[in-house]
Amino acid sequence: MTIPTPSSSPILLSKCIVFPDQPSSVADLKLSVSDLPMLSCHYIQKGCLFTSTNLDPISLLDLLKSGLSRALSRFPPLAGRLVTDDDGYVYIKCNDAGVEFIHANACEFFVRNLLVPGDLPEGFKEFFAFDRMVSFAGHFSPIMAVQITFLADGIFIGCSVNHAVTDGTSFWNFFNTFAEECKAAKSTTTKTITITPTPDFRRDSVLVSPAVLRLPPSGPKVTFSNDVPLRERIFSFSRESILKLKAKANEKKLVDNGDLTVTAVEIMGKQSNDMYCQNNGKVGSILGSWYKNDTVTKQHADSKAISMTTISSFQSLCALLWRSVTRARKLPPNKTTTFRMAVNCRHRLEPKLDPYYFGNAIQSIPTYASAGDVLSRDLRWCAEKLNENVIAHDNGMVRRFVEDWEGNPGMFPLGNADGASVTMGSSPRFPMYENDFGWGRPLAVRSGRANKFDGKVSAFPSREGGGSIDLEVVLAPETMAGIESDSEFMQYVSAPN
Repeated sequence: MTIPTPSSSPILLSKCIVFPDQPSSVADLKLSVSDLPMLSCHYIQKGCLFTSTNLDPISLLDLLKSGLSRALSRFPPLAGRLVTDDDGYVYIKCNDAGVEFIHANACEFFVRNLLVPGDLPEGFKEFFAFDRMVSFAGHFSPIMAVQITFLADGIFIGCSVNHAVTDGTSFWNFFNTFAEECKAAKSTTTKTITITPTPDFRRDSVLVSPAVLRLPPSGPKVTFSNDVPLRERIFSFSRESILKLKAKANEKKLVDNGDLTVTAVEIMGKQSNDMYCQNNGKVGSILGSWYKNDTVTKQHADSKAISMTTISSFQSLCALLWRSVTRARKLPPNKTTTFRMAVNCRHRLEPKLDPYYFGNAIQSIPTYASAGDVLSRDLRWCAEKLNENVIAHDNGMVRRFVEDWEGNPGMFPLGNADGASVTMGSSPRFPMYENDFGWGRPLAVRSGRANKFDGKVSAFPSREGGGSIDLEVVLAPETMAGIESDSEFMQYVSAPN
């Protein structure tokens, strides 16, 4: 059955400013080395799709406004504005100026229109405010906007937040708090609703620097073109499919001695890792002692030293995508390709940042390899390259990134200038499906037009959980067609429900 594609855009019905329900006691927050480069990025645009609630529209909007107001009291920076002082330092002024709240109607859209495989309807991108607004605009516009769009049989809650103020971790901490406040207000029982812990607003780490980022009076511009033709599609990977992929990435011939061949395969599991051995398990007892969770171990068998690196599920999936996109682009073998992964620095720094540290605490790790190597080597080789860089990004490396930026302050260079890059953002670890406003979990998580270019990929947890992952992939049309016909890639993609 063909599902009709809506042809119209949402209709704006109302707009207002929502203020925190309590005055802020948070001092002005200086933008960090991780915040400042994001001033040239678009506002983050993420949102959740829900089925219809048992509330009438007016009651629902009142509930969301009051819940938002209470959530803002726990996140005062989001209700503030950016300011730049005479010395060039940029701050978040927690002045309770409020956030934008928008009510829109998209009665031509049904829930199924946002769940079908393939390209989303173009009008969906207008489910978010501040479309393609650069984060520097937080000097004269709200730092955040929430848009509630009513569908024929559901609602979409879209949130647009200044990327110089939050990263994905802070964004979803806020979104969870917003949902929890609404659910607590809607609840008619005495059961206590768990509220996400209060954010940590301290600015006392190495990320807060005396270096000054000099900006043009008109503000920075995005570092990529908004007018290049693109296709966007969500590819889903089940837990079972990812287990197979991870096992393949961890498969390695350790011993080949006459009639004895041993293959080590890591099977993902939170509690244990099992070993699979060929030749009726003759050396299973030997291998069992080598393999530990997330470690690199060395032992001997048949007088041969053996080294084995554990490749994670996500690194395996990234390696698969790197190979497929490189193949689809038909790059010359000597062309250098780049796979960038955003990493959370909160637990990498020493002393560690609080898990609920508010702001950007991310760095982008580039991994380089020629197109020829990416395609002629196996999946494990690509995954190991990614794994090595992630492991190496420790406290010392985070600090070196900070020092390098201080020596040459600049904007984060989003884009794909050489036509050979893939940039992975977001994370399947973010609690995107824990947003229950009082009428159940989201059906789907979707994003707007922000920060999208050829090679931009965002990782989401699948609604099913259990280690399943959705990849939101943005590519040039001919490259997208290439990976859609790539058997190595598509064999792991789950068929849509």
